Amino acid sequence: MNKKQYLKRLYVVSFFVALFALFIIVRLFLLQVVNGESYKNKAERSYIQAVDTFERGTIFFSKRNGDRISAATVTTGFRVIMHTGQIDSPESLLDSLSDILDIDEEDFLRKASKDNDPHEVIADKITKNTADQIDALDLPGIRMERQKWRFYPGGQMAAQTLGFVAYKGDDRIGQYGVERTYNGTLSRKEDELYINFFAEVFSGLSSSFSGEEREGDIITTIEPNVQAFLEQELVKLDDKWGSDASGGIILNPTTGEILAMASTPTFDLNSFSSVDDSAVYRNPLVENVFEFGSVIKPLVMAIGIEKGVVTADTTYYDAGYVDVGKDRVYNYDKKGRGTVSMQEVLNQSLNTGMVLVQQKLDKKDFKEYMKAYGFGEKSGVELPNEALGLVSNLDSARDIENATAAFGQGIAFSPMVAARAFSALANGGTIIEPHLVKEIDYKDGGKDVTEIPEGRRVITKEASEEVSRMLVELVDTALFAGREKLDRHTIAGKTGTAQIAGPNGGYLEGQNLHTFFGYTPAYDPEFLVVLFTKHPRGALYASQTVAPASMETIKFLLQYYEVPPDR
Repeated sequence: MNKKQYLKRLYVVSFFVALFALFIIVRLFLLQVVNGESYKNKAERSYIQAVDTFERGTIFFSKRNGDRISAATVTTGFRVIMHTGQIDSPESLLDSLSDILDIDEEDFLRKASKDNDPHEVIADKITKNTADQIDALDLPGIRMERQKWRFYPGGQMAAQTLGFVAYKGDDRIGQYGVERTYNGTLSRKEDELYINFFAEVFSGLSSSFSGEEREGDIITTIEPNVQAFLEQELVKLDDKWGSDASGGIILNPTTGEILAMASTPTFDLNSFSSVDDSAVYRNPLVENVFEFGSVIKPLVMAIGIEKGVVTADTTYYDAGYVDVGKDRVYNYDKKGRGTVSMQEVLNQSLNTGMVLVQQKLDKKDFKEYMKAYGFGEKSGVELPNEALGLVSNLDSARDIENATAAFGQGIAFSPMVAARAFSALANGGTIIEPHLVKEIDYKDGGKDVTEIPEGRRVITKEASEEVSRMLVELVDTALFAGREKLDRHTIAGKTGTAQIAGPNGGYLEGQNLHTFFGYTPAYDPEFLVVLFTKHPRGALYASQTVAPASMETIKFLLQYYEVPPDR
């Protein structure tokens, strides 16, 4: 045999060896990865008569160190099925099962009385250990079905943000929250147990051509410990003040990453069907709009400073009221302070001073700047049913409606839109894109990381820094008479107390919305906190209710993230 023939045979043999090796690798992959669940299901069918093939992508929280914590996943258990035609004594069967299961006697006997019904569910979502105990009894007419369902390890944590999965017809789909927004990404085809290996490898390419959404997992920006702390503070607020509802948002005012968002009342995602009122599923942080009152004053002050009509030292005479045409606007307590500066207008939250700033501004400039803050548009956060604001008063020719808008009455928007606007004061004057999704990891191996766009500029950095300085002065000297000033960190903040609009116009007697927003460190902030509580009892002002809770939250954030001191 010459060398040429030898090499030719060697190539042929090598080709077949490589082909056989590839076949073995593919076969092992199919057995262990693609069809592994199928064979596991078959092994369990010694006493399981049916297999639930439900699958869905995972939603993760993101810890500060980058670790991922499951927020929504699929878990496996069993349901107990009764065939009524195979039961001799329902009472005896009930006695046997009651030692293991918590069964409603009346409901069980009603189901057992049905004539030859092969599929009556008497218990579901039970563990394998419980299923094994029942199987060991070898009860006539009883069998187990393997069951899969959506499981939320945190229970009620971030409930309105995550949403849940429920049946719509014969399909299980995402309802509310992230589950709904990314339903196409999280959904899995239920016939994938025997999917072709090469189809799986090239699924990303095929979905690109077909227009189908790529399947994947969602990694959110929510930090679970921050989320837990915020939820605890909201519960404390409601418990202490008997509020109708409360809510809060914590985000990075530069990147727009939302670290936590929560509202009360809330519910347990694992038992969502047991709520009395389905309105609790809604997320008021994006779906509801409010008149926020005095927390809007720093935004208007920034416009005045930007346009050069006032400075922090500009003074005026405060008589306790100001006439706007035929209308009269009062301070919250109807008291005058005499000659005061713009700094004191913020410190003491004087409506008259804010009307002065608005009147010094060109009406067109005032409207354009307020709309540039994002009032009247959606924030763009990845949640369904986001509400548009009610800001028609900014377009009004009536002076009084522009005047009241200057201190946050007569215009309404969602807490998320408000947080977005406040961020412009914190980050040097630009509008951010608040977002919940850090990354999407696709099943085919690709990923989509959220990019942080350059925000549109609303005010100059100089105007932003000056208002921040004024708000630091407010926290250091005026809020709680300066008792909450931190020696090592600067905090910029403002409270607001607003009347609550009635459903048929006007305002509800004796009902107010209390709000606080603050950011820290004030001149290079990592966190912006917005807290509100609706109709607290026994407290007139936000400084009594949400301000203490907000300060506790800010202190927690500084400690938890080990933020270096800035003073």
